[in-house]
Formats: sequence, C-alpha cells, structure tokens
Amino acid sequence: MKRLGIFGGTFNPPHLGHLIVARHVARRLSLERVFFVPSFISPHKRKGEDQLSKHRLTMVKLAVAGDPLFEVWEGEMKRKGPSYTYRTLEEFAKRFPKTHLFFLIGADNFPDFRRWMLPDRILELATLVVMSRPDFKLPRTEKRRNPAIRFLRVPAVDTSSSLVRNATKKKDPIVGLVPPDVVEYIRRHKLYR
Repeated sequence: MKRLGIFGGTFNPPHLGHLIVARHVARRLSLERVFFVPSFISPHKRKGEDQLSKHRLTMVKLAVAGDPLFEVWEGEMKRKGPSYTYRTLEEFAKRFPKTHLFFLIGADNFPDFRRWMLPDRILELATLVVMSRPDFKLPRTEKRRNPAIRFLRVPAVDTSSSLVRNATKKKDPIVGLVPPDVVEYIRRHKLYR
C-alpha cells in the first residue's frame, strides 16, 4: 500500500522549516511523497490570505522545485473559498485509492483540531501526524484514545512564516530562513512590506 503525506497550510511564505520537517516525517513514516497543499482561505488564519494566494502558490512551487519527494497540489486554490481538510482528503482518497494518507499538522494546531470541520471524517481518511513545535508540548494520552493520531518529534527549526514576514517588513535579511528562489521572489514582488 502506498504511503503519502499531505502537508496543508497557508505557507505565507513557505520557509526552510516546512521542508525540513516534511522530509523528517517522510523518512520516519516511510512516505513515498509529500504533497504541499496551500490553502486558498484557511478557516483558522487571518483574513486577507486569499489576496496573496497566487504568490503563496508560486512560492511553494519554487520552494519544492527539483525535489522528487515533494509535490504541490493546487486543488484548494482551484476550489476557492474556505479550505476544509476533509474535502481535500476526500479528493486524495479518490485520486489515490488503496493508499494510506498521512495529514501533517504542527502541534500548535492540534488543540483546535476538534473544532475543525468534520474532524472524525478527517481521521477516517488519514492518520493525523502532529509534529512537535518549540513552545508546544506534545500530549501523551491522545494516542491511546485514537490510533489514527500520531505524535512525532521533528527537528526544532527556529523560524516561522510570521518571523519571515516581520523580518521583510523591517528590511532584515531572510537568507537562510527561506529557499533562495523564494527570497528572490519576495524581493522582486515586494511582498510583506
């Protein structure tokens, strides 16, 4: 049975931490591929993400270009409107039958998971992989209650999309925080100023 990872998010912008943790999870769980799925409008994030949707999609493509482990799926961008995980997983289940799907989220998103649209449907369609984050402890008891949830320690990467946006706004260098092609794209399009 194939094993595929799905890494959803706003990726505003994608940074090296996203790539590092996705690669770590792929290695630990023997995933054949990890799909990066940029949301059009995340129900959990701030408003205005849709205004940068084309830029975010392009930056994710630049970030993963040339890496055979990673692929970008544009389904949520094409669907428009709020991006609900269960819909995306249903599409993946149709597209990849007889495949074990793993949906990757950061530990900072896990406390709100039960408030997501149809969380039980998500757990029917995929194993939820909760990745450690600095400043967020992984719960120890949840796995006993639900085997469809896995907690993984991933390398602690001291960067975030908000850190990159703030650095860009202050005209601080972002080299070493995001892939070089993304640095150039942000500069060329004057994003986050």
